[in-house]
Amino acid sequence: MAKHASSPGRRFMKLAGMTASIAGKAVSNSIRNLNADEEQKNAAKSQMFQDIGLKIADTLGEMKGAVMKVGQIASQYKDIFPPEVAKAIAKLQRQAPPMPFEQIQQQVERELGRPLKELFAEFDPQPFAAASIGQVHQARLADGTAVVVKVQYPGVDEACESDLKQVRLALRLTGMLKIDRKLQDQLFAEIQESLNAELNYQIEAQNLQVFRTFHSQIDPHIIIPQVYTELSSRRVLTLSQELGENIETASTWSQELRNTLGRRLFRALGQEIFYLKRFHCDPHPGNFAFREDGSVIIYDFGGVKDLSPQIVQHYIDLVHAARRGDITSIDEGLLALKSITETGKFPEELYSAWLEVLMRPLVTDYDFAENSAHHDGVILAKKSLSYWDVFKPSPDTLMLNRTISGHYWNLIHLKVKDNYSDLLEELVPTKT
Repeated sequence: MAKHASSPGRRFMKLAGMTASIAGKAVSNSIRNLNADEEQKNAAKSQMFQDIGLKIADTLGEMKGAVMKVGQIASQYKDIFPPEVAKAIAKLQRQAPPMPFEQIQQQVERELGRPLKELFAEFDPQPFAAASIGQVHQARLADGTAVVVKVQYPGVDEACESDLKQVRLALRLTGMLKIDRKLQDQLFAEIQESLNAELNYQIEAQNLQVFRTFHSQIDPHIIIPQVYTELSSRRVLTLSQELGENIETASTWSQELRNTLGRRLFRALGQEIFYLKRFHCDPHPGNFAFREDGSVIIYDFGGVKDLSPQIVQHYIDLVHAARRGDITSIDEGLLALKSITETGKFPEELYSAWLEVLMRPLVTDYDFAENSAHHDGVILAKKSLSYWDVFKPSPDTLMLNRTISGHYWNLIHLKVKDNYSDLLEELVPTKT
């Protein structure tokens, strides 16, 4: 099994080897296609991107630890990569093999300062979840309370900055990043910030406490695990065990119950965005569980995005403009969010068509299982390709777009059939 935390020198050499290999592929591709026509060049470039994407995914996947997490976070920003690369690195979201229990025990005892048998009455040596920077074990406290213990792999936080620089260099060598240098700096600064936050379980503990307090005052059916601070540290996080069914099981429940769960998910996200101005931004279905009393359990608060009041107001203005069908205001709002290069370039008829597709799941009696908006959006995307350079990834919208898109697919998996017009009225306040 590959080591989770290799020495800095070994890790650097692996990354440098990946970078050199990518550079070689780029140079070879350029030489081979000096006399090729446009179609041949595009086909060769697509093949090169596929090869490079696989090389990045294989290298980062082998290395585990911080650099694999860098790849996972980068894959969340797939809009900035060619589709061939995005598809290849998406597999980094899969679970990693577990670390030997002896090392996990040493990490817990080192972090909490006491022998494991004094900290917990029981501690299952077999993890029930393992990911890129840590794994999760079930345990019991002295009073019999069931808890889960999230343990970070030793050493993964040692060289994050250099790992991220190496990955960025590898991507830049082939011109794979479809954005200018200034925007690259902004996006990679955000990736670094996300990585630092996920590597510090004390930040996640604070997030859990904030979101638990916020939601408990509004809806007791949004359940967020309780933090046991005396059994937590920067690299160990002990939480109450909150059990529920996965999304596949929940999708077999009655339509009424599935609609209740869907509304609860939708409302919780809206409340976080427009009122808390911080939102849980990892919509992976594995981060949610469901109960037959209509409760939704939310896990993993390592990924949280803060929103400024100005950005939230831009979103509010956009929602109101969309409901009015005001194309001019939408164009101006997207410019304010740095999501388009300039106003007046994208045709009004295409704006109107996109507006209908995007608003359809919100303001009509919509069957998410049928998923008509997505299918029509794919067709519309082909018609819009010649104007695609008008749009650009924005640091202010990337994580929100990803979160909304992820929850759209969660509602599809739940087979929700509902009309969210009333929730939209409830959640989006008028401009102050």
